[in-house]
Amino acid sequence: MNTVRCACYVRVSTASKSRQGDTLGFDQNPDVQEQPLRALIAQRGWELCRVYSDRASGVKESRPGLDALMADARRGAFNVVVVWRFDRFARSVKQLVLALEEFRSLGIDFVSHQEALDTSTPMGKAMFTIIAAMAELERGVIRERVLAGLEHARQRGTRSGRPVGRPRAVFRRDQVPSLRAQGYSWREIARALGTSVASVRRVCQGPIEVL
Repeated sequence: MNTVRCACYVRVSTASKSRQGDTLGFDQNPDVQEQPLRALIAQRGWELCRVYSDRASGVKESRPGLDALMADARRGAFNVVVVWRFDRFARSVKQLVLALEEFRSLGIDFVSHQEALDTSTPMGKAMFTIIAAMAELERGVIRERVLAGLEHARQRGTRSGRPVGRPRAVFRRDQVPSLRAQGYSWREIARALGTSVASVRRVCQGPIEVL
């Protein structure tokens, strides 16, 4: 029987080591994630090839540890990826689904310790199908909102949807950080909310206003 080669990925959120009492907080101590993953791998009799780690916010576009893991996955360096929790691995459902789809195409299984997701099992495969379906539904809703906004703009005689000769459009500023965290571009967010790219960028540079 071939040995199952395994990779771990852990991520802590900040570069500083803040303390909670006398113990390092969860987001600052990678051992809190790594040790249970090592125990899981040992319990299943898998071979740990490498632990990939990052100390960065989950919203960062590029993370060296994650980039290295994906590059090694494409080279066939391991058969399974194990993570502590979805949000330690992916910054959005969209990114998670894209990564899982690529792992599936490469013949690599994915295990999340806290969510008990294991794509090597029938139940895990079913859970992935549900996650992918929800992500597709979310993308569909965004597309419909964009198309509705463009149609509204055409009826008003403008291409962008921004009113001519009027004050700045009122839009849901509180939705901008959430959509950005889910992986949508500034342009997609602006179209979905019916405003400009500059306006949605300004929201993330200052306090959120609910209008």
